[in-house]
Amino acid sequence: MAGPHPEFIPPARPIIGEAEIEAAVRVLRSGRVVQGPEVAAFEEEFGDLVGGRHCIAVNSGTSALQLTLMALGFGPGDEIIVPSFSFAASGNAVRLVGADPVFVDIEPGSFCVDPEAVAAAVTPKTVAIMPVHLYGHPAAMDRIMAIAQQHGLAVVEDAAQAHGAERNGTPVGAFGTAGCFSFYPTKNMHSLEGGMISTADAELARTLRLLRNQGMEQRYANEIVGANMRMTDVAAAIGRVQLTQLAEWTEQRRANAKFLDSAITGMITPPVADGAKHVYHQYTVRVRGNRDAAQARLTELGIGNAVYYPTPIHRLKPYLGADGNPGPWDLPETERAAAEVVSLPVHPSLSQADLERIAEGANLAGGAR
Repeated sequence: MAGPHPEFIPPARPIIGEAEIEAAVRVLRSGRVVQGPEVAAFEEEFGDLVGGRHCIAVNSGTSALQLTLMALGFGPGDEIIVPSFSFAASGNAVRLVGADPVFVDIEPGSFCVDPEAVAAAVTPKTVAIMPVHLYGHPAAMDRIMAIAQQHGLAVVEDAAQAHGAERNGTPVGAFGTAGCFSFYPTKNMHSLEGGMISTADAELARTLRLLRNQGMEQRYANEIVGANMRMTDVAAAIGRVQLTQLAEWTEQRRANAKFLDSAITGMITPPVADGAKHVYHQYTVRVRGNRDAAQARLTELGIGNAVYYPTPIHRLKPYLGADGNPGPWDLPETERAAAEVVSLPVHPSLSQADLERIAEGANLAGGAR
């Protein structure tokens, strides 16, 4: 059996440089390590990325989603519209507050939620729409916001993969009631682990700050029932360093994607909607033939690859009905995408030689049977 390729190109490569290490050590030496000045500075600086909105740092992207739904008062009996073609956290956050996710289909091009499917899914129980800016491509927010305004619904943007993405000049996280970001190590920027919530609503921002800190603003003066979902100052310090490099890394991702678009002919490259700034958290292609064979060939050629996501949320075990079936969902584009997609390396650490190998490998693997 052949061993690993001697020049394997990883599908993702977290960046941890000397500046990040120095920032972490500086905070550890300071003794102010939780919910201190670094967190406050990170929140203020991240606000520039989301149109100057209030920002609330938390310990993960999933916490950002869950706390937002809690702060908005959603719970049992409420329905929240969410795409099934996403990471499980999008559905989990809805379930964690006791609400019901209503799964809808995606647009075949962007892989983001289809506004027509959203409009058709609204019922008297619907309280919110959760568009996911999947792979770094912004959802069709103008149409989604129009639906929300028509029906009086909240919009909670799942922007975990889309730091710096825009639609018609407006950054993601600056459209809806709130936007939720992740700083997991493989994201376009990270804080080792962490999340951020953006909102234009000052009262909602205060509620979120209470909820992340056991329901208190002043120590031992608990105002509401809260949780411990704080960000550490070590994480915030790393995030601040990463934020200063995000624009450069984003342009490198976009340049890498542009080259792959021009060089890959053996697979279907990802289209970009008019007015969309795609930040390419993932470079996701569709395989025309046998995906398993294509992935095996890519791996053999030393090209990292992965499927995001092989099982839509509505087919995951926690979301099946009592009979073990996925329920009433008719999501043909979701099922098709789950069967066809493969993500290729696009991260900013790639060399030109890496990009050429990825494109050549994709073209060879595209004909694998």
